[in-house]
Amino acid sequence: MADTQQIEDEQQQQIEHIRLAVRQLCAKYGEEYWLEMDRTLGYPSDFVKELTDAGFLGVLIPEQYGGSGLGVLEAAAVMEEVCRSGAHAGVCHAQMYVMGSVLRHGNEAQKTAYLPKIARGELRLQSFGVTEPTTGTNTTSLKTTARKRGDSYVINGQKVWISRIQHSDLMVLLARTQDQDKVSKKTDGLSAFIVDVKAAEGNGLEIRPIDAMINHHSCELFFDDLEIPAANLLGEEGKGFKVILDGMNAERILIAAECVGDGRYFVDKASAYANERNVFDRPIGQNQGVQFPIARSYTQVEAASLMVEKAARLFDAGQPCGAEANMAKLLASEASWQAGDVCMQTHGGFAFAKEYHIERKFRETRLYQIAPISTNLILSYVAEHVLGLPRSY
Repeated sequence: MADTQQIEDEQQQQIEHIRLAVRQLCAKYGEEYWLEMDRTLGYPSDFVKELTDAGFLGVLIPEQYGGSGLGVLEAAAVMEEVCRSGAHAGVCHAQMYVMGSVLRHGNEAQKTAYLPKIARGELRLQSFGVTEPTTGTNTTSLKTTARKRGDSYVINGQKVWISRIQHSDLMVLLARTQDQDKVSKKTDGLSAFIVDVKAAEGNGLEIRPIDAMINHHSCELFFDDLEIPAANLLGEEGKGFKVILDGMNAERILIAAECVGDGRYFVDKASAYANERNVFDRPIGQNQGVQFPIARSYTQVEAASLMVEKAARLFDAGQPCGAEANMAKLLASEASWQAGDVCMQTHGGFAFAKEYHIERKFRETRLYQIAPISTNLILSYVAEHVLGLPRSY
């Protein structure tokens, strides 16, 4: 028992060191920097490079491939601190978890070829090519095809809401290698591939940016006889759904951690403003109508943080964590959104001024009610897989 406690204490100390180091790095990129990125639809290449060079985006890559070999608990601390600083983690978070598809399902040649370069920042793998305009979250009905032709696969179809593709060297693509009406299980017949984005663009891949509510660098993709080497198949042909599914728990835990960071950002901002802003000769935070919503938001964010930690510890221990990962994402995204609303209300009209930065973060955290999975789908998952209720879809 003493040894276990010592290990936990040492891990906690390491996490605190990580948090401090991330805060110090983020302090060099203040909120004016992120406001400018938002205004110009810019991509923060210098920030992402420094985060990579410091080893933070390679936290989950094993040491043998040049990473830190740490767990999702440590990775979650990185993402939380990035968001709490006022930064937009959506510009880089996928660099952490997309590589998991290669790590868990790639052959040794693929892992050796890609993972060390990803860890060093020589390659960016931060895009999943899954969502389609006509199928959305109904992934097993996707229509993009990959047909075997000699030593190649030929890709045709369309994807949408594919983030960071213009700032990524590689993409993990999910496509249909067997027609839907010819498979016995609806999850069969899909295959995952590693796509060299730079080589593909203009040679069968067209990328069109989407003008969206937040600066998430999302695009629509059009595949017209894009030819990729058969060696780029990731895992087993026809079993690509599992390749994608395996990375979802880590993705949801990390994004939940980002929402905790957002929530803490909003609570920090609201508390500071409520102490500083004087109306009717006293700070507005003295009014229970102002302080109670902030206190409630703080409580909700702290509760969500505990679920994130529980899910991360289960993931790192190799134990089932689907329910916990989903619940962490639901609780944290709702807590951050509520905290954002309270922060807006606390600031009143000034919240709408871009110079206060709150409206940008308010827009950014709203995304996670919908992506990478909607709140309603999480509720369906919990109803069916935890409570044993009939499947609703």
